[in-house]
Amino acid sequence: MDTTGIIEYDDFAKLELRVATVLECKPHANADKLLVLQIDLGGEKRQICAGLRQHYAPEQLVGKQIVVVANLAPRQMRGEISQGMLLAATDAPTGRVILVSPSEPASSGSKVS
Repeated sequence: MDTTGIIEYDDFAKLELRVATVLECKPHANADKLLVLQIDLGGEKRQICAGLRQHYAPEQLVGKQIVVVANLAPRQMRGEISQGMLLAATDAPTGRVILVSPSEPASSGSKVS
């Protein structure tokens, strides 16, 4: 087994994964690949930027539940602040990007474990 890139459990445990509901979504004004999402994390509203513009129309994401890394330090992305990161998978054969979301509706802010 190749141990390159292996992390300890304690490192993984630092991630706070939570369910969020997308309230609004629009194209980023200064970046061709980014969308700017307003999300509900269970009574807390946040903004995140995601490189999904080539894969999703903004209206496709509104109302959708996603999984986000909620304790990531905020970061400026081409003039917009991003306060988290959503999880997505890329299907290897097709290159299609698929958002990670709960298989059933969950309350915004629910912890993912």
